[in-house]
Amino acid sequence: MKKIILILSLFVFASCENNSPTINPDNLLLGNWSHSEYNNGEITFKRVDQLPNEENGISIKAEGVFLERTSGWCGTPPLSFFDIDGTWTLLEKDKIEIHTDTYQGTLQWNIISVTEKELIVTRTLTEQEKEHQNLMNLFAEIQDIANSLSCKDALEWLFTAYGSKACGGPQGYIAYSKKIDTVNFLNKVAIYTEGEKEYNIKWDINSTCDITPQPTGVKCENDYPTLLF
Repeated sequence: MKKIILILSLFVFASCENNSPTINPDNLLLGNWSHSEYNNGEITFKRVDQLPNEENGISIKAEGVFLERTSGWCGTPPLSFFDIDGTWTLLEKDKIEIHTDTYQGTLQWNIISVTEKELIVTRTLTEQEKEHQNLMNLFAEIQDIANSLSCKDALEWLFTAYGSKACGGPQGYIAYSKKIDTVNFLNKVAIYTEGEKEYNIKWDINSTCDITPQPTGVKCENDYPTLLF
């Protein structure tokens, strides 16, 4: 009986070890990191054995291999997660640079601390990130103007294309009311579209080449404009 208990104990112990995250004592940065939390500019990750299928996370691997699991920047439910391949480079003892072929391009992280269980970093905005942030701020302003009035009568609403995909064509279409300052609104859309086009060229951004369908009209649903296709 004692032999059976000992064998079972060893089996359970081995199983627990197999389920534990693999840790490289010579480089604690390597591994899978998820369950991120943001606080006062700091991003805290927890070490995991495998990246969750439906949660953001990153894998920092040997020989500069990097992988990000994300749902993209839009974050509109239902979320669909996918993987982005990239590379990472150690710039200094406590700073790494991450590169992916996405809108974010190149990122720089300052490593505040890294242990067997936790990774804490802060972001250093690169020139590309600053330009992207400016574009996102302008787009948020465009959305605020477009959503400033409730949709009561669809005949009072129009739509326009916005943005520029790297492969060509607009990113999408946005509805707006005839009652807003349409000249100012469309001017902001034009500035954003040209700005994204220049951004894509400058930073060699890639995109899908599918054609964004053009709406046929606008309808009002629960006081909100919905594009018809």
